[in-house]
Amino acid sequence: MFAFSHPRKRKISGPRGSRAYVVGDIHGRLDLLEVLLSKIHADLTARPTRRARLVFVGDLIDRGPSSAQVVERLRTYRHPHVRPLFLLGNHEEVMLRILKGDSSLIGSWLKFGGSECLKSYGVDTRRLRAAPPAEQLAIIKAAVPRSHIEFLESFVDSCRYGDYLFVHAGIRPGIELNQQSQTDLRWIREPFLYDDSDHGFVVVHGHTICSTVEELPNRIGIDTGAYRTGLLTALAIEGTERWVLDTSDAGNGAQPRI
Repeated sequence: MFAFSHPRKRKISGPRGSRAYVVGDIHGRLDLLEVLLSKIHADLTARPTRRARLVFVGDLIDRGPSSAQVVERLRTYRHPHVRPLFLLGNHEEVMLRILKGDSSLIGSWLKFGGSECLKSYGVDTRRLRAAPPAEQLAIIKAAVPRSHIEFLESFVDSCRYGDYLFVHAGIRPGIELNQQSQTDLRWIREPFLYDDSDHGFVVVHGHTICSTVEELPNRIGIDTGAYRTGLLTALAIEGTERWVLDTSDAGNGAQPRI
């Protein structure tokens, strides 16, 4: 097992007596989600804990073939020892804005993954593209179940977890957490990705694809591009320990400890 370095004098830690599994951007890959959930459940059996939080950093939908199925799987997810939490990604934001009537976003959404999402809901996207905006909205609203909309609307923007902060995209450096904008939490890349300042916590985020878990002193990126690489990743945190579970092989164990 491999180990993440801890460059600070004081080791950062999650809350005492708790474990978190933080899952990167799924983007409609139900197949990978099922594999990763199985590995998380196996990890819980191998290393029992009384309290575990399962956090999804957003972008459940778009690009992959099974957005609707991913949403339904997680909407109905239950495990006796796991409390799920869902963060809103920029892709969910766009979908919800369209469902609330913003037809101006439909064309761009179809280009960056909305087409695949709508196909998973049974929409004929060729017919949709040829329709006027009002009809496009009607088709989309008719396709997405109210239960899915309510589920997505329940998502939050961030979660503080001991010395960690879980968000979808990142934060704007130099701004207090309670002053961060929703736009930055869901969309930011620069200057967050290139900032090396101590935020007062380590930010665990998705949104920006990296080939492997990207660990830096002030942030950890866990979006490994599942929809195109086949690699969906979860970062596990318990106390001062961290380890990775992913879909890179058919085994049921964790990647080396980090």
